[in-house]
Amino acid sequence: MAKKGISVWLFSSLTFIALLHLTEAISVLVFNNEIRLLGLYPFIGEKLQAITPTTYFWLSAAATFVLWGITCAIAFANPVETFLNKILSDAKTQTAVEAQLLEDKSEILDVMSETIESNNETLTNVRDLIYNVRTEVKEIQPLKESVEKARAELNSLRKEVKKLEEKVKFPNLCLACGKPLLPEFKMCPYCGEQIKVQQASVIELKDYK
Repeated sequence: MAKKGISVWLFSSLTFIALLHLTEAISVLVFNNEIRLLGLYPFIGEKLQAITPTTYFWLSAAATFVLWGITCAIAFANPVETFLNKILSDAKTQTAVEAQLLEDKSEILDVMSETIESNNETLTNVRDLIYNVRTEVKEIQPLKESVEKARAELNSLRKEVKKLEEKVKFPNLCLACGKPLLPEFKMCPYCGEQIKVQQASVIELKDYK
């Protein structure tokens, strides 16, 4: 406020001085009076008195209006209003920046939403695929059990076939250890028992009967 008061006082004083010069210029043009006020300025007073009355009038008039305008602008300038206008301007600028940020964030949110929707579709497809695989596995499970059962039966048949092959290949059994023997064996290779003696004893037993 002190700066404003000093500025108003300074420019109003300059305006008053310019108005005095304008009044003198009018009197010089109308009444052909002498120019006296310009002689009051030191160093340049004599040079200023050399100007024509018309030029003096226009210069003083221009200076009066310019200085009066500056004085009015300073006097009627409200610092509170200026401060509020500045706040409003800053608020508008900040609002514009925030709006731009919100727009950018909304674009990012749109991209995130599209990504989430795409991921949901992918997860749905994966879930359907897993469900189909589980269904196929459940359908394959009985087949697997059947294959395992058939494999067990085949193993049992293989054992039976192996036993039959052993019986065909080794028709005789050792009476001592029970191991299968070839017909041409005369002695058991497992326990060393004599085969002929056993066969002879068997024949004698049959003859005895």
